[in-house]
Order: sequence, then structure tokens, then C-alpha cells
Amino acid sequence: MTEGGVVEDEGVSCGEADREPDPSDSLRTFGAVMQALREHAGYSRTEFANLVSFSRHTVESVELGRRMPDAALVERSEEALGNTGALRKASKYVTRGRGDVGLAAWFRQWARLERVAVSLCTYECRLVPGLLQSEGYARAVFEGTVPVAPDGLLEDFMARRMERQRMLSERPTTPFGFIVEEHVFRRRFGGPDHMREMLDRVLELSAPRNVTLQVIPLEAGLHACLDGPVQLLETPKGQRLAYSEGQQNGRLISDVKEVSLLCQRYDTLRSQALNATDSRGLLERLRGEL
Repeated sequence: MTEGGVVEDEGVSCGEADREPDPSDSLRTFGAVMQALREHAGYSRTEFANLVSFSRHTVESVELGRRMPDAALVERSEEALGNTGALRKASKYVTRGRGDVGLAAWFRQWARLERVAVSLCTYECRLVPGLLQSEGYARAVFEGTVPVAPDGLLEDFMARRMERQRMLSERPTTPFGFIVEEHVFRRRFGGPDHMREMLDRVLELSAPRNVTLQVIPLEAGLHACLDGPVQLLETPKGQRLAYSEGQQNGRLISDVKEVSLLCQRYDTLRSQALNATDSRGLLERLRGEL
């Protein structure tokens, strides 16, 4: 990173983190085609949303180019609008552009680096990491924000959170490491079914060989990362960066000495946590207690 705040590997300036993202041209074009076909068929957005079993906000977000259309929406829309094949074909050429819709402003720069990182490590002591969250858990987190997020914005958050998780399966040669405090998995939300869904999702997403999950048991005591959660990554050019997040803010860290210190703390914590096999065993026991 240069003194002006630019990550040299990616050409992303720190100042860009506060800018609102622009939809890609392909997203706008797909949305315009979908809207034109809907209007030609004589449906209002509400009527069409009910017809395809998606929320009105989702339909509006896709038509305005703010959101990627998922496969189910494309298929149901085709069936509702005459099976012309136009939406199926157009959906193959849709690109996400900057892909920042639904992300907090302070997290966007890190999210862009995350997409090209050759390794990603996460320590979390507050919540289940976003890349491992179940849909019900993520929704509960977003619904609990203050001030309350409008329904439309909440759906954007949900869509982006679930889409980010695809990294784990789409990049099978990229190592992803997670170290999470045991109490995070014990914190109750909803009923037993929600807790089981959350634990099942964590076990599912951490099963691939490129994903390692380690749990710090309650009896582990004090350790070197008590200052808070941290994420670490390595860029394709070998630069190591860190990210630390707090209340309504996040900080991308590029100072070599500071990043090195955080890496040392993470490595020390890795030796203090349960290994991957024992960690999975602990989560399975927690699930059995519900």
C-alpha cells in the first residue's frame, strides 16, 4: 500500500471505501429487459412478485440493476412471461460489476481484496463468521441491527451475505482458515431448530479440504487475540494484509510490522485452539445437546 492509501496489488484506494457502488451495465440491461417483458405481459411489480414467489423488493432490485438475478428467479420469470428464452440467455452474460451492494461501506475494500486473495484467515469472538453463517442466523443478525434496517435493505444484506459464501466452494484450492470461540456457537438465537440449522451449516461449509475450522474451548483461558476479531489475507503478489472491525467502522491494515504482529498472534492462537477434528466433534456434541 502506498502512502496515499492505495493497495498496489489491486489498485484500490482507501478513499473508495465510502463511495456507493454503481451497478454494472449488464445488470442494468438484464433488469430493463425483465421489466419490459413484465410490463408487456401486464403485471405490476407486486403481481409479478407474487407470481414468481419472490418479494416485490427483490423484483424491483433486479429490474433496477441493483441485484444479481438468481437461477430460480430467472426460471420462474421465464415461465410467467411466455418462455421466450430471452431471460435465460441474457442471464448468462450478467456480471456483478464491483459487487458491493449489500456491504457496509467500511467493508467494501476488504471484500474486493477477499475475492482475489490466495489465502484467508479469520478469528472471531463475537459472531459466527459471515462466510459460515446459516440463512436464519444471518437474518437474525441483520434484524437485530440498530437502527432497524428497512426490509429492502435487509434483503440486499442477505443476498450479499449468502453470495459471499460461494467463495468456499468456487475456489477449492484457496485455503480458508477460521478460529472461533466456543461461546459464539453457544449463544442462543431463535429456538432449537434455528440453532441446529446454524450448526449444520457451519459443519457443512467447513467440511471441504480447503476449509479449516478450529474452536477455542471455554476452558482454554486467556490468549493473545483478546483485543478483538481479525482477518488476514495474502494477495496474489504475496502482500499480507489485515482487517479489524468494530462498532460502525472497519480498518484495513497494511503496515508490515503491524500485520506481522497480527499474524504471529493468529499463529499462536491456532496452536491453542482445538484441532479441526476435535472442533467438529465439539460442534456435533453441541448440536446433540439441543
